[in-house]
Amino acid sequence: MKVAPLMAAFDGDTTFELILVHTGQHYDDSMSGSFFRDLRIKTPDHHLEVGSGTHAQQTAEIMKRIEPVLLERKPAGIVVVGDVNSTAAAALVAAKLGMAVIHAEAGLRSFDRTMPEEINRMVTDAISDLLLVTEESGRTNLLAEGHKADQIALVGNLMVDSLRTHLEEAMKSDVRDRLGIGERRYGLVTLHRPANVDDENSLREIVGALGVISSDVELYWPMHPRTKSRLGAAGVDALSRIHIIEPLGYLDFLHMQAKCAVVLTDSGGIQEESTVLGVPCLTLRDNTERPITIECGTNYLAGTRREGILAAWEQVRESPKTGAIPPLWDGKAGVRCHEAISTFFAQRG
Repeated sequence: MKVAPLMAAFDGDTTFELILVHTGQHYDDSMSGSFFRDLRIKTPDHHLEVGSGTHAQQTAEIMKRIEPVLLERKPAGIVVVGDVNSTAAAALVAAKLGMAVIHAEAGLRSFDRTMPEEINRMVTDAISDLLLVTEESGRTNLLAEGHKADQIALVGNLMVDSLRTHLEEAMKSDVRDRLGIGERRYGLVTLHRPANVDDENSLREIVGALGVISSDVELYWPMHPRTKSRLGAAGVDALSRIHIIEPLGYLDFLHMQAKCAVVLTDSGGIQEESTVLGVPCLTLRDNTERPITIECGTNYLAGTRREGILAAWEQVRESPKTGAIPPLWDGKAGVRCHEAISTFFAQRG
């Protein structure tokens, strides 16, 4: 969702040759293949097929496999996006080879170092030469960490570019009919963070709250097989009004998100998308690195305990936020990224 608009912005610019590397960190069809098709991203020039593993194993394997690609291709720079292991691993290899590192979605901070994504964000930003920022908090954080103002470009949100580009197409999806929802009111659930899924107490608290909420509104939960196994191990039984479904492609999920009454999630990107769609979002975490979605958007920080989640749900029921679109989330972030990257390399000579 972040790479597609970035690559589109470089179409027709003969100054640059873009080489797409897919690490394979997300490797099954529901998490990778369908997104390439839905977003019309070209076939990667290099597919590293890294697969799963511990954080250390996965990061090390990405570094081992991307280094020969960079040595062969000798790019002037590498653009890394987001906060996953691929982001930090690729940035480290490129920086050690003396290549420019550009981080798209830089500066976001939860200030919670127990989150693997926070470590990835901090490490990547520390060695990046150009920092492309989605919201003002990112610029503030980077300046506080000692980065120079001329390293930072506030460009907007690439995920919002993808949303705006594909929303009309997504609204034509028949996914609600396929799931038997029709015009009924429903909520949408996603859960994937290890702190929520792997901790039995957190999982029980969250599912307990979902059970209560489902008595007000039916919930649909696209669930990864790993989460299913964790639910089983924790002895958590699915409730009749919580419908566990297979993972959805980008367009189907966007449709479901746009039409739902509420989203309950621990995903950073979904906090952003729901704000743009004007859909109430309960974030099942104790913190967020995207404060603009709370300050300006439709997001509520609900925590991971039953009581807090239900209190946030009451807020949504009684006085839902109207919300507003954050500055520069206008579908032109890719264009501004292109301008910032072009200026960066022109100044380097």
